[in-house]
Amino acid sequence: MVSVGVTSAPVLIRATRWVVASVAVAAVTVSAQSPSWPQWRGPARDGVATFDAPSTWPRALTRQWDALVGEGHASPVIAGSRIVVHTRDGAREAVTAFDLASGKRLWRNAYDAPYRVNPAAQAHGPGPKSTPAVADGRVFTLGISGVLSALELDSGRVLWRTPPSKVLPLYGTATSPLVDGSRVIAFVGGHDNGALTAFDAATGAVRWRWTGDGPGYASPVVAELGGTRQLITQSQTRLIGLSAADGTALWQVPLHTNFDQNSVTPLVSNGLVISSGLEKPTTAYRVVRGASGWQAQEAWRNERVSLYMSSPTAASQALFGLSHRNRGQFVALDLSSGRTLWTTRGREGDNASIIRVGPWLLLSTTNAELIVARASADRFDEARRYVVAESATWAHPAVAGRTIAVKDVDRLIVWTVEG
Repeated sequence: MVSVGVTSAPVLIRATRWVVASVAVAAVTVSAQSPSWPQWRGPARDGVATFDAPSTWPRALTRQWDALVGEGHASPVIAGSRIVVHTRDGAREAVTAFDLASGKRLWRNAYDAPYRVNPAAQAHGPGPKSTPAVADGRVFTLGISGVLSALELDSGRVLWRTPPSKVLPLYGTATSPLVDGSRVIAFVGGHDNGALTAFDAATGAVRWRWTGDGPGYASPVVAELGGTRQLITQSQTRLIGLSAADGTALWQVPLHTNFDQNSVTPLVSNGLVISSGLEKPTTAYRVVRGASGWQAQEAWRNERVSLYMSSPTAASQALFGLSHRNRGQFVALDLSSGRTLWTTRGREGDNASIIRVGPWLLLSTTNAELIVARASADRFDEARRYVVAESATWAHPAVAGRTIAVKDVDRLIVWTVEG
C-alpha cells in the first residue's frame, strides 16, 4: 500500500544539547564539480569515482593519517575538505567530521543507541552499517536501530532526529539514506513492517511513504526509466520500483533469498536494472510502460553468478562484481547478454567493494587488501595489490581526487596515490 502527500511531521527529537563541537569552522559548500564521495557507492551510487588515477600505479600508497573512530561498517564519506564517519562507541553511535588533509577532528555528535545483535549476525557486530549522505550542507545518518538524523555539516549541530524504530530488520538497519532534491529517502521500520519514506530534508516532515514490504539490506538508487524518475531498491522479499515524486508503486519482481538477506544495491546501466542475491542468478530487467502499466521484463539472467553482499559496477559493455561462490570470486559479465566473460579462481574474501575509476577497478576486500585491476572484458588483469588496514575492511572505501579513505574494524585510514 502507499500513502501519498503526507505532510505530518514524525516525532522528532531536537537534540542540540548532544552536540560536541571541538573546533569552530566555516561552512563548506560542496560543488558538484569537486571530487567527492558524498554517499553510499559514490556520487551516483553506482560504484564510479571522480578520481585522478595515475597511468602507472605506485609500488606503495602514501599514508596521510589515521584516527581511532569506533566500530561499525558504515562507509566514510568525503564532502569538499571534510571526511565524515558514522561509528559506534559502546552503547552510543557517533558522527565525526575530520579535516581531510590534516586529520584534525572538527566536531563529533553522539547519541544513545543501545542495540542487541541477532546471534546469527554476531560476527558483524552492532553497527552502524548504513553510510551517511551529504548534501546542501547537511549530513544524514541512519543508525542500526533506525534513528535517522540530520546534522549541519559545518558544526555537527542536530537539525532534526527521529526516535528509534519499534520494529527492526532481523540483522539491524543497513540500508543507506539517499538525498533526492529537497527530500531524504530512507527505508525505516523492520521485518514484515517497514516504510520506504521520503522526509523533508530541512524539517524531517514525512512527504510520502510506501509500506508494501519490510526493508532489505540494500540501498535505493534513483534512475530515469521510461521517462519517469524511479526509486529502485531491494526490499525484504522483492525488487521494487517506485515513483520518486510521490512513492507510488510502479513495478516489482519477487526476490526471496534464504533468511531474507536481500542486500545487493541495484545497478542501472545501459537502460537495464541489474539485481542479484544469495544463491540467486544475476538478472537484468528492462523496465517498460505498456497499456497495462509498468513491467520489469527480464532481459537476461546468469544462473552461475550470484552476488550476496557485494554490489556491482559497470564499464563500457561489461559488468564487474564479486560472486559469493568459490568463497569470493571476481567476475565480469557481458552487459548486453549476461554471458560470463571471465572469473577468478576464488577465495578473494567474504566480501568486496567494487569501484571503477576510469579504466581501472579498485577492489577492496575484507582481507584489508586493495586490488587495482584494469576494467578489462578480456581477463582479470591485476596491476597492484596493497594492504590498506590492520584489520578486516567490511566498510566501503571513499574515493575522491587522489584520496582513498578506508575504515577497518575501528580506525579511519586516509591514503593518497602519488605519481
